[in-house]
Amino acid sequence: MAKLNKKVTTVLKVLISTVLIYFIFTKINVSEIKSILIKSDLVYLLLAALFFIISKLIGAVRLNLYFHTLQIMLTQKSNFKLYLLGMFYNLFLPGGIGGDAYKGYILKKTFEVKTKKIVSVLVLDRLAGLLLLFIYACTLIGFLNNELIDDFRWMFLLAIPLSVLVFWLLNKRFFGYVLPIFWKSIGLSALVQLAQLVSVWCILLALHIDTNQISYLIIFLISSIVAVVPLTLGGIGSREVTFFYGAKFLGLDQNISVGVSVLFFLITAMVSLVGVYFHFKKIKLELANNPRDLS
Repeated sequence: MAKLNKKVTTVLKVLISTVLIYFIFTKINVSEIKSILIKSDLVYLLLAALFFIISKLIGAVRLNLYFHTLQIMLTQKSNFKLYLLGMFYNLFLPGGIGGDAYKGYILKKTFEVKTKKIVSVLVLDRLAGLLLLFIYACTLIGFLNNELIDDFRWMFLLAIPLSVLVFWLLNKRFFGYVLPIFWKSIGLSALVQLAQLVSVWCILLALHIDTNQISYLIIFLISSIVAVVPLTLGGIGSREVTFFYGAKFLGLDQNISVGVSVLFFLITAMVSLVGVYFHFKKIKLELANNPRDLS
């Protein structure tokens, strides 16, 4: 029955992604997007890829920080291998075994740790990332020159400390064992999302976009939050729809906006594809000699 449910879920995700992509490509000028991508600056695209990789390296460090609270003292090297494999599973094999599910499975199989705690830190790692996406979005909205939000600007700025407080209270109430690393995980999350923002900024420069950059960055942040909702394959379709309607709402070029989304997805896919190597070569999880040994 469980296998049947997974198959049904996979079919639904494929269907939703397909419908969304078809819908977007009936609304935009595909030839214009193709032209925009062809004219993009390769140097800036390489920089975008570099900062995306940096974001994933920091993200892996953050996740390993959570693992260490469970006394799973993985080295950063073996943890990053597991992280890459998880990225590959999340994007290319979401209907089989998701990246987070696999990481939880292999850690539970290898170490003496409760399933509930493994699931908890994996969820908290995701939530920490979402929190900073929200904070950066609210911050940039505070600087956005748009009459539609002028009367609500204070609400977005107030939401920043409130969101941090709610997340801290959530950690304190239900996950006290990770509270000692709360601020460190928040700091790493800030660096992760900052690196991704720089990556998207480089994509904007690659596409020769020198106006309304804040608006495009806000759309990216919102699309990243939307992409987490498990309705599509790796966020395919949902991110593009967000870029399309976000551009429409903010009065931006929708073809360029979708082009930014396509380039970010291609960079994500290329980096995630590296994880296929560890799909065929079994990962040997190595432990650090002591809690401070993170090499």
